[in-house]
Amino acid sequence: MRANALSRTEFIALMAMLFATIAFSIDAMLPALPQIARELTPDAPNHVQMIVTSFVIGMGIATFFVGPLSDALGRRVVLLSGAALYIAASVLAWRAQTLEFLLAARVLQGIGASGPRVVAMAIVRDLYSGRQMARILSFIMMTFTLVPAVSPLIGAWIAAAAGWRAIFVAFIVFAVISALWLALRQPESLPVENRRPMRLSLMLAALVEMARHPTVSLALLAQALCYAMLFLMISLVQPVYDHVFDASDSFPYWFALVSLIAASASFLNAALVMRLGMRRLATAAFGVQVILSLSMTAISVSPLPQSVVFGLFIAWQASVFFQTGLTIGNLNAIAMEPMGHVAGMAASVIGSVSTLAGALLAVPIGLGFDGTVLPLTLGVGTVCAGAFGVMIVMRRAERRLGPV
Repeated sequence: MRANALSRTEFIALMAMLFATIAFSIDAMLPALPQIARELTPDAPNHVQMIVTSFVIGMGIATFFVGPLSDALGRRVVLLSGAALYIAASVLAWRAQTLEFLLAARVLQGIGASGPRVVAMAIVRDLYSGRQMARILSFIMMTFTLVPAVSPLIGAWIAAAAGWRAIFVAFIVFAVISALWLALRQPESLPVENRRPMRLSLMLAALVEMARHPTVSLALLAQALCYAMLFLMISLVQPVYDHVFDASDSFPYWFALVSLIAASASFLNAALVMRLGMRRLATAAFGVQVILSLSMTAISVSPLPQSVVFGLFIAWQASVFFQTGLTIGNLNAIAMEPMGHVAGMAASVIGSVSTLAGALLAVPIGLGFDGTVLPLTLGVGTVCAGAFGVMIVMRRAERRLGPV
């Protein structure tokens, strides 16, 4: 563990704010989607959901490069450059007059936001190790879990008071505060003598090695399907509340409740993973979700009162977010386990490929929204069934290579 100029409390708060960039940038937009659709794409309102996936695509592309860049150039310059791009993209989005221009700005925004996603973790790793690192990360995650809960509420309040464009002003303010805080208070955590030159050939070699390793490639595929499920839910949940249940006004409050419930999944995972193992726990979570999604599909076309269906939908929504807490971390750990010799590059490759593939899978399913819950429930059920099948195949790899 290296000395840090910041107190531990201030360091945790700063890192949590950097981590929160992603969740705030996605979730705060959800309540504003109907406003944006009416203004920019009234003839094809369903296309507005790509405001979510375009950001994720930009983030996924840049994640492949930002980790190695920070290893070569240092953490601060990459983080601050990403913040500058994020702010510039937010200005472009604020001024957008067409949906296409807004989507392009969101891609750039996602590229800029990839810095906080990857480099903040690298700073923690630079300064802490072992149990101290685990403790710091746990405090950061505890703080971070509040962001998905409150972001839609903040976005709804801003959109109601000043219109959807003002949300991008809030993004600018958020990024300026976090960048200034970092620039003024957090010293560079990677000394010049510890930096490594960025080599595309090494990144491609790591990608090839991961593709050839059966457990790693299967874990990466399952993680991509899990991200597809998550992005599909985030993209379609607001339209479902609006068009199916006529509950757009209460959406931010239900989303906050669901996010707080889902945050407890990490505690359950910590309690069960040592007993069941990562692969078994993720397999069980996917299998249960297939059953729940098929059940929700049947419920949605049943003659049950709409109020009952709405309550069951909220419970199912919570189960989907809860499941990500039992799967994504375990799948990431499975994929990283054999790649310790290239851990930094492997982390960038895993984050980039799984995020990008998940977003690209979610887009066509989401565009099939027809004013019912069926595209969402069937879409989630289908990708979870695929992930469940991948985990069954992984069991064979486990028998050859050892338990995970």
